[in-house]
Amino acid sequence: MSGTKFESESIFIKAASTHNGLTSILIGSGLILLGALACISLPKLFFLPGVFVISGGIVGLIIGWFKLKEPKHSLELTREHIIYYHRRGKWRISWENIQRVDVPRITKGIEQVELEMIGFRLRDADVFLDEISPRLITYLLMEQRPLTMQNRDANCTSGQCYGSDMIEDDKFVRASGEGIKGISAMFGNRMNKLRNQLGYDVFISSNEIDREAMQFIALIKDCQAAAAKAKA
Repeated sequence: MSGTKFESESIFIKAASTHNGLTSILIGSGLILLGALACISLPKLFFLPGVFVISGGIVGLIIGWFKLKEPKHSLELTREHIIYYHRRGKWRISWENIQRVDVPRITKGIEQVELEMIGFRLRDADVFLDEISPRLITYLLMEQRPLTMQNRDANCTSGQCYGSDMIEDDKFVRASGEGIKGISAMFGNRMNKLRNQLGYDVFISSNEIDREAMQFIALIKDCQAAAAKAKA
């Protein structure tokens, strides 16, 4: 998509994981109804299978409900920023603050394995701490724990060596020398750790985009180039 232009104010990306939320609810409701009828109307031999069908329907309802609770779009690409939306909050990165975007890789034995993630390396990570919701920080500190177990240690043949610092320090010193505390400080330390281990500061799952990872990366680079050209 070389030469990308913002024909409207924004380009919206819908997460693949949010698709078919209503379908999941309808299927789940149908399974619950079918299971209930089996338990009530059929011989006792079918009672236990009916319970399993009802359980499957409940799972379908829960999955569908969570899908519908997610924002309509997971990402918005504006003329100035990329904005990530989550039910717990959002973050924003300006195009000029993105130094690199790519698929992170880890070493497993002698192989390089791609993670199902998109990584953003920032020019100024401190700015990002002011552009992310506190509730989202709390969620990401938990969600990203598996990422902290990934490293490039040559002595770690599994690629999942556990560190001794699973809980981040709640004190952080910005590049400017300013000290901060609390969850923002913890997330600042988390970003430093992931940058050292994986080379990136901010991550999104491949499930949160509506196309192949490399196509999305190409779109990001095109948008970044278009934004730079507009400012020139």
